[in-house]
Amino acid sequence: MEPPECTIADFIHREPWWKNRGLLALNICLILPLLSSTLNGFDSSILNGLQILPGWQEYFHNPQSKTLGLINSAQGIGALSGIPFSPYVSDLIGRRATMFIGATIVLAGVLTQALSTTVKMFIGSRVLIGLGVAFSINAAPLLISELSYPTHRGKLTSLYNSMWYFGSIISAWICVGAYDQARSSEWSWRIPVFFQAVVPVLQMVLIWFIPESPRFLAAKGLESQAARVLAHYHANGGDERDHLVAFEMAQIRHALNLEREIASSSSYLTCFATTGNRRRMFIIISIAIFSQWSGNGLVSAYINIVLEGVGITTTRTKGVINGVLQIFNFTSALLGTMLVDKLGRRKLFLISNIGMLIVFSMWTVTTALFDQTGNTAAARGNVIDNQARTATVPLIFMFYFFYDFAYTPMLVSYTLEILPYNIRAKGLAIMNFFAYVSNAFNAFVNPWALDAMGWKYYLVYCGWLAVELLFVMVFIIETRGRTLEETAALFDGVKFPRHVADREGEAAATLPRISPYPRAPQLERDVPDNYLELKERGGVVLGSLSHIELQSEEFAITFEK
Repeated sequence: MEPPECTIADFIHREPWWKNRGLLALNICLILPLLSSTLNGFDSSILNGLQILPGWQEYFHNPQSKTLGLINSAQGIGALSGIPFSPYVSDLIGRRATMFIGATIVLAGVLTQALSTTVKMFIGSRVLIGLGVAFSINAAPLLISELSYPTHRGKLTSLYNSMWYFGSIISAWICVGAYDQARSSEWSWRIPVFFQAVVPVLQMVLIWFIPESPRFLAAKGLESQAARVLAHYHANGGDERDHLVAFEMAQIRHALNLEREIASSSSYLTCFATTGNRRRMFIIISIAIFSQWSGNGLVSAYINIVLEGVGITTTRTKGVINGVLQIFNFTSALLGTMLVDKLGRRKLFLISNIGMLIVFSMWTVTTALFDQTGNTAAARGNVIDNQARTATVPLIFMFYFFYDFAYTPMLVSYTLEILPYNIRAKGLAIMNFFAYVSNAFNAFVNPWALDAMGWKYYLVYCGWLAVELLFVMVFIIETRGRTLEETAALFDGVKFPRHVADREGEAAATLPRISPYPRAPQLERDVPDNYLELKERGGVVLGSLSHIELQSEEFAITFEK
């Protein structure tokens, strides 16, 4: 008689998560690290709103060209200083402590920024904020991915990246409200900056009330604490011998064993050691640069200049356009997130780049028409001038729809998908590094180039977008539905074992089956105390459970009788 089959689907909670006290408490706790992305979005967007305010312009004597570029790139300079070290701090003292350090540095920078009296002091505060953000955005997604419930992990990590726009929405509308209340007073810009302190204060106070990453605890030899965390939040009954807890602990142990094996030879140079890895890094570095150099930097950092370039000069009108745009961006990013698995990665990138190229070309035409006719014909109410002004704002929204459709939800996720296990963390750090370098360079060059070239600078982006589209067509590969082994074969030329594919199909076929148990049977009734044993080949012996195979991103874990 064949033993009954069990899969990981037999261990997961099947009712709505809010009816499970452990999952409800866990997801509430994860709001705190999600706020790190909101903080980053708020800070990255705050200067856009401040530049619109007459009070800020007057107080700092209307910064232009290179000075304005330095102000906008200062946060990126600070982040670049911290990014190379933040992964090591996260692994040394934990995710929570690293988030606390980041929040503390950000709070110091925010207070300095709010009390700034000179441009130099303002720039220095921006550098300090960027340094703190570097630690926060490294530890927070790690804590989310390592602590979240297995079936929630993908949704929560995708939501993390999209929460950036939630912060930008808050930033934009606070600036509008501050202008309505304070007009040209210096408090019209100081009040929005003070609001920026809310998230770091919350994180500093509440971070110790949420659990630490079980993976970090296990890496430090605190497996009993890791099991208690998983039991409390993943197994509603708090039973450390629950099958799901046992499975997750086995995964953690196996992953740590793999890390110890590769630790001696793994470095940043490993990312470029083989032909396959060099191809991966070429793609990752390219999309990191594309995420900042697609023309989005013109509006994300210099919307004031862009809108004035088509004759929109009213402060409140510019503020409202900026606020509505952030809401639109957030919605577009969520739409792209929902379609990633339905349309596939390559198709989303193609739609995004084709749309951006077409819309940005139209945007260039309307800006050029206004520039050519606005100075001489605006006073006469020229029809072409008015049409150009009216068309530019909808085109900005259309451009951002196509940008957010792919680059917001997939910049991080695609990077992680094409990286093998041993260089995944370092590859992600490299992606962040080049994204910030591109942003800092972009922020410094854009105001100077716009001042010197006017609408003709837009032609540079049109040409660059054409290069991006060509790159996507040639180099971006589809990763939807592929395992790590299949993806590795695409980059490294390794023949994918047929028997592994067959086993995956069989495992997938059994996954939806409903367990014969009302809940997973308790291990303490089935097995002795030494119920877990890691084998050299990565298998896990688990009591009297029947044969199970789970192909994960990083390894295969086998439960067998």
